[in-house]
Amino acid sequence: MSKAVRPDPQPPAPHVADSHDLIRVHGARENNLKDVSIEIPKRRLTVFTGVSGSGKSSLVFHTIAAESQRMINETYSAFVQGFMPTQSRPEVDVLEGLTTAIIVDQQRLGADPRSTVGTVTDANAMLRILFSRLGLPHIGSPGAFAFNVPSVRASGAITVERGSKKAVKATFSRTGGMCPRCEGRGTVSDIDLTQLYDDTKSLAEGAFTIPGWKSDSFWTVRVYAESGLLDPHKPIRDFTEKEMRDFLHREPTKVKVEGVNLTYEGLLPKIQKSFLSKDREAMQPHIREFVDRAVTFRTCPECDGTRLSEAARSSLIAGTSIADACAMQISDLAAWVSGLAEPSVAPLLTTLRHTLDSFVEIGLGYLSLDRPSGTLSGGEAQRVKMIRHLGSSLTDTTYVFDEPTTGLHPHDIQRMNNLLLRLRNKGNTVLVVEHKPETIAIADHVVDLGPGAGTAGGTVCFEGTVEGLRAADTVTGRHFDDRAALKETVREPTGALEIRGATRHNLRNVDVDLPLGVLCVVTGVAGSGKSSLVHGSLPPGAGVVSVDQAPIRGSRRSNPATYTGLLDPVRKAFAKANGVKPALFSANSEGACPHCNGAGVVYTDLAMMAGTASTCEECEGKRYQPSVLEYRLGGRDISEVLAMPVTEAAEFFGAGEARTPAAQRILARLADVGLGYLSLGQPLTTLSGGERQRLKLATHMGEKGGVYVLDEPTAGLHLADVEQLLGLLDRLVDSGKSVIVVEHHQAVMAHADWIVDLGPGAGHDGGRIVFEGTPAELVAARSTLTGEHLAAYVGA
Repeated sequence: MSKAVRPDPQPPAPHVADSHDLIRVHGARENNLKDVSIEIPKRRLTVFTGVSGSGKSSLVFHTIAAESQRMINETYSAFVQGFMPTQSRPEVDVLEGLTTAIIVDQQRLGADPRSTVGTVTDANAMLRILFSRLGLPHIGSPGAFAFNVPSVRASGAITVERGSKKAVKATFSRTGGMCPRCEGRGTVSDIDLTQLYDDTKSLAEGAFTIPGWKSDSFWTVRVYAESGLLDPHKPIRDFTEKEMRDFLHREPTKVKVEGVNLTYEGLLPKIQKSFLSKDREAMQPHIREFVDRAVTFRTCPECDGTRLSEAARSSLIAGTSIADACAMQISDLAAWVSGLAEPSVAPLLTTLRHTLDSFVEIGLGYLSLDRPSGTLSGGEAQRVKMIRHLGSSLTDTTYVFDEPTTGLHPHDIQRMNNLLLRLRNKGNTVLVVEHKPETIAIADHVVDLGPGAGTAGGTVCFEGTVEGLRAADTVTGRHFDDRAALKETVREPTGALEIRGATRHNLRNVDVDLPLGVLCVVTGVAGSGKSSLVHGSLPPGAGVVSVDQAPIRGSRRSNPATYTGLLDPVRKAFAKANGVKPALFSANSEGACPHCNGAGVVYTDLAMMAGTASTCEECEGKRYQPSVLEYRLGGRDISEVLAMPVTEAAEFFGAGEARTPAAQRILARLADVGLGYLSLGQPLTTLSGGERQRLKLATHMGEKGGVYVLDEPTAGLHLADVEQLLGLLDRLVDSGKSVIVVEHHQAVMAHADWIVDLGPGAGHDGGRIVFEGTPAELVAARSTLTGEHLAAYVGA
């Protein structure tokens, strides 16, 4: 019996579910994007590059990641959405193939003084449970080891509604770990009363010298003057003992001022709440200056800065208290936890070990858990956020990173690259906004935006492989293999800034002379002590202008003109030319359009749905009253001037009727730092990170001082912009300034006249000077990690 011959089986058709392997973006117009359409491969590492301000963040963060998060939020009930931040749909026609986005950005961690590295990573929570289970003597629940939980005791009668109501006596107590003296802050403050008021004056004469406390302020000054508790016409020095006690220390009391019920509170507790409960680093510069003047902070004498009560510090595991554990360098703490073997808490120990090992793996082993989170740099904050994702079992998610190599020494960049590849190899889509060629080189797919910045950007110039980018005629392609050469001759110092016996943080009694009149670069691996040396150890009164990495804050009403102080001379010039008040030319003051209050747009809150913003119909987005726009200077009204880019405005204010030297000086500095394309009235909220940093640099360049200290000025800068920055640094030095730069970028190191290298490692393995000399000597010696990487960079 014969069998029928079957043809060879056909390979099965691909399953329809496997066809969704691309994220498709069509018609993206967010910020400066010009109808961008691209396809991004899933489960691959895609790097987005381009000059600063070209639209990278607008595409990756404000379009792809924002829409993913918005759609996830819509899966919750309207009730839950009411408690969540509302997000509007990005300006884009089609977005397909999105997966859950996990955003790891460079936003600083909460600057609350109670927030530490341990509290933001859950490591503290696990340690508290560990000590509540194993600590001897046993003092209570995990809350007994928490410096944010005060101890509470209460007693009294309570009514129990069970059958017949019956009042019973009850006592209640909760043991917290908070130090009662400093209330869990680790520092106590003494206030200098002479900085708060002038005691020769009365309240009616304006005795207060506190920033923002104006004599007509209803909520501050007038509540004291009109409370009825004090004589507003008597000089403060003549107050009786009772009046002085009421003035400085009175408990909150209800008073009536002009028929309005207000709360009167003693001056010292009011200052404590309004100024001292905020993190110093988060304050505006003039407020910070006042606090530094009026308040002296010292380590709490009761808890020795540990923030914890005596009971919490008395409970030990293997001779170590929770305060000792939090003060350890994390790499040492990981070793200590590994030495604990207790079956009853085995799952907890496993998770804690994994968290601490992740710190070490990601290059943050030099931190300690008690380090205030507000003191971390943007790069450190981003890596702290990465820790919770390293051991995640999630796959097919989209990880979005914002320049993950910021603040990393070349030695550490390879480690970061390995982490990005690990996330991709688990089946995730990894999207990275990056400028460093070392990270661009590991990409599976590259998207280059440009060709310029601002209105000159917003288009896709190249899509493809790294090799294709190298050959492409784009700004990134042309500069991809750029390498700065070592200088043939270096400048001679004109003096030295002496630092002696520096011991801040991990510095080990460092003595060093930083040369003046030259470009001096301070470098070393992350955590080696660079910022502690430069920002924390410079002698006072050295005429130092410091430009650190603190982000500039600004609302949608702030713009380059208001931030740099440019608007002041411009308003005065308009006022003088037209014979009216300068306040008319401020959109935040008398000249504001009454319909939109000078915002240019009208916002409508739609509760749990995203609010809408529509251009104001009265002023057509110009922000000013029609009568104000009739006043002209050099043929332009104030709204037309604010719409000008910096370069055009510099010409406008440089000659003719509109000539304003004060404005032109500020505009020249903005052009110097490469921001010539920015519009004067562009909201700060629309600027990229690199643009904000350069705006800050331009503002500080106007300050009087002979020494400029810059903290990683290349952060957020494209390879082509670094070249421009080097030219700016040269011009500063050639004009007689001294420039000290904390930097990891090899191009800046190669361009330096003098290098100070710290190390050899991070944390307690660092804090020493391992090299001082010229870049050529560092390359020739190759005695440090920096020397090896710089030699490889310049091809020596």
